[in-house]
Amino acid sequence: MIPDELAREMESHPAVGPVFKRLLLELERADDARSLERVRIDYLGRKGAINALLQDIRNLPAEERREVGRLLNLLKSRLEQELEIRLERIRERELEESLRLQKLDVTLPGRHIPYGTRHLISTIIEQIEDIFLGLGYRVVEGPEVELDYYNFEALNTPEWHPSKSLQDTFYVEVPGGNYRDVLLRTHTSPVQVRVMESTPPPLYVIAPGKAYRHDVPDATHSPIFHQVEGLVVDEDISLGDLKGTLENFARRMFGEDRRVRFRPHFFPFTEPSAEVDVSCNMCGGDGCRVCKWTGWLEILGAGMVDPNVFSYVGYDPERWSGFAFGMGVERIALLKYGVPDIRYFYDNDLRLLRQF
Repeated sequence: MIPDELAREMESHPAVGPVFKRLLLELERADDARSLERVRIDYLGRKGAINALLQDIRNLPAEERREVGRLLNLLKSRLEQELEIRLERIRERELEESLRLQKLDVTLPGRHIPYGTRHLISTIIEQIEDIFLGLGYRVVEGPEVELDYYNFEALNTPEWHPSKSLQDTFYVEVPGGNYRDVLLRTHTSPVQVRVMESTPPPLYVIAPGKAYRHDVPDATHSPIFHQVEGLVVDEDISLGDLKGTLENFARRMFGEDRRVRFRPHFFPFTEPSAEVDVSCNMCGGDGCRVCKWTGWLEILGAGMVDPNVFSYVGYDPERWSGFAFGMGVERIALLKYGVPDIRYFYDNDLRLLRQF
């Protein structure tokens, strides 16, 4: 640590010698990082032995102050260097010991690291988006907490319609307001009204998102579910455009061999309206328990946009026409992958999640 001649000088000095001898002894005993740190604090710390001697120099005779100061500063500098060297040696020794004890057997097989995948509902939504993005549509979004105006009134739904009852719709209580003014949207159709309000035609959009209804959970119903709403507004749009679009979608989603049929139906915001079925994937259309022996499975509702809806957003129904459709994402997943119960999507059961 210190050259022999200088060490003898320090050891023989009456003021520095006792501290130097004690330091050498403690350094010899310090065999790990913790004990070295203790030595550093005891001798180099603010209240350490060396600093204490430096502060006491003023009490020494004038002829001794310079010599004692020189020796203590040399001791302080050499001790700092010695502690760094010894600490590095201890770290190297500990590393070697750790490597010796933790030998790596390169012949062992690798450890399997489990990784997550996208939820099936998210995957279906992405597949639907990819199909319609390829047809020139764009994806839009809207709020899940909606106004009655957008969810019902602007979609041509009369005040007496049963879907507005407390048995079907979740209403949100707003201080100082009518309890029926704000609600959890019952479908993603309100997005089409909001988009038409802010965007002039032509329009080709889809709106994926959550919807909420007062349904009792069972194999085919859930109070929270996902929908994808589609809207087209342009000049000379006909029912034939709607039929061709949905046939293209059904075959790309379910397979080229799937047949599609349209059945007349009623929706307040479309006229004419239809429900769309695809041939059953379980029986190929021959009839089975899944399709209730009809050979068909319903996938979505659609129709031509009612001119009354255009009047709410300022579109000229004499110039513009369009169609809209809405599909349940969970239902698409049920039909495409044969999942027997919609509740499986929300149970977080790894047996289902690992399949997709």
